[in-house]
Amino acid sequence: MKKILNYCLLAVPLLTAVSCTKGLEELNKNKISPTSLDPALLLNNAVINTSYPTRTVLFDMGIVQQLVTPNGGVLAGANFNQDSRDVTNPPLWAVYYQNVVKYTNDVIVRTKDLPARSNLYNMARIWQSYAFMILTDEYGAIPFTEGGAGLTDQLLFPKYDKQEDIYTKIIQELTEASAALDAPGQAETSDVLYGGSVDQWKKLGYSLLLRAGMRLSKVDPAKAQATVKAALAGGVILQNADNAIMRHDANYTSPIGNMLNGTEAANFYLVEAFVDTLKNNNDPRLSSIAIRYKGATSGPEQTPAIGTTNPVDQIGMPMGYDNGTIGAKASADGLASFYDYSQVDRRRMVKNTAPIFFVTAAQTQLLLSEAWYRGWITDGTAAQYFADGIKANMDQMASYDPGSAISALDRDTYVTNHPLQPGRELEQINTQYWIASFLNGPEAFANFRRSGYPALPPNPYGQPNNPDVPNGTFIRRLTYPTSELSVNASNVNAAIEEQGPDKLSTRVWWDK
Repeated sequence: MKKILNYCLLAVPLLTAVSCTKGLEELNKNKISPTSLDPALLLNNAVINTSYPTRTVLFDMGIVQQLVTPNGGVLAGANFNQDSRDVTNPPLWAVYYQNVVKYTNDVIVRTKDLPARSNLYNMARIWQSYAFMILTDEYGAIPFTEGGAGLTDQLLFPKYDKQEDIYTKIIQELTEASAALDAPGQAETSDVLYGGSVDQWKKLGYSLLLRAGMRLSKVDPAKAQATVKAALAGGVILQNADNAIMRHDANYTSPIGNMLNGTEAANFYLVEAFVDTLKNNNDPRLSSIAIRYKGATSGPEQTPAIGTTNPVDQIGMPMGYDNGTIGAKASADGLASFYDYSQVDRRRMVKNTAPIFFVTAAQTQLLLSEAWYRGWITDGTAAQYFADGIKANMDQMASYDPGSAISALDRDTYVTNHPLQPGRELEQINTQYWIASFLNGPEAFANFRRSGYPALPPNPYGQPNNPDVPNGTFIRRLTYPTSELSVNASNVNAAIEEQGPDKLSTRVWWDK
């Protein structure tokens, strides 16, 4: 009887346990958690993450002598012609492959067999082509065919493609995807770039095709001409209303704006060559872009009370100086300290809510001016495209801040006084492209290498003892990140063997 009682007592908790676990499986189901994601949101993530990371300030904008810092450490890069692949700032490689390429690849895989989402599929193809163009222009050979397939195909060690092959495929992708966009098809209204406007996405696709064609001007003029003609026939961005812009607000701020308004606010300055080009030509954009805190001897002294945007007051920082030598140079220039040099105005042009421009009417107009000069197109005239490109860029200034707006009178006066001159066409067009691409580091760097303009003096810092960037030369590419050399060594080494040494001085395929 005692044993029976004990067994009964043991059974009570067991029955309780069974009753308590009954329905737990159903209870643990999250009935409000999404089980699928609209691929349009993935494309938005790709677009948002395309905003240029801060490393484009350290290298791209420094190489083309728009912004520079005298400081080293994590800020070392183009200022010292220094390979700093190991610094803590994430390189463009990591930002784009882990976000832009991954997300666009996921959209392409999800939508390629869905006729109803054909427009989204082709939008993703266009944006992925843009990301790959930036990556290959920066590094040369990159994972392209197998790039972005880590998530969808578990392909974790992608092979590298030659840049020549990549450009062939990019041109094909942009051509096909732009043509396939269909206005009567499903509108992707949640699109953050154009609100699903097929017409604007088409213009973007063909503008990128124009850009890709012009990249080939040295290595394959015949293919460049054919590509440019096809882009113009398709319809490119000719008005600022169609510019490809990443808009920022208090919730999603600009990476460059955050950097230049944060701990590095007093560390970056407009370069002498950039300031002097604008100042010597009475360019009204200088007062839109620049501010100088006259008499400042420290960062905290750079207050609005002593700030001036008067073009006459602007003095750019020269290249070739570090923290130990820039003070004496500032004194020789009649300044209180190096904090007294001109900066890009972080309360207007690079406030953290300022937009970032990817592809603009100014850029396409100027490329068409060069294409016309080369005899590749016959529509319009080189002079008109040139003038319209300058006007578009000046009108674009108001998008950064109302205080950066340029009056129509000042704009038109400048254009009238700076016509396209016989014998100087390529120099003038591509110098204007350099100005129009201010804050778009990757594009300014790429076109500088392609065209050779503006005719900048090389950065003299440490060059006699720098075997990578010899005296009188420029950085021609960025080096592969250490993570790639460590994890994907066999594939990256195969690319290096074919392309050339993994150095800043190695030229990419189209940079002849």
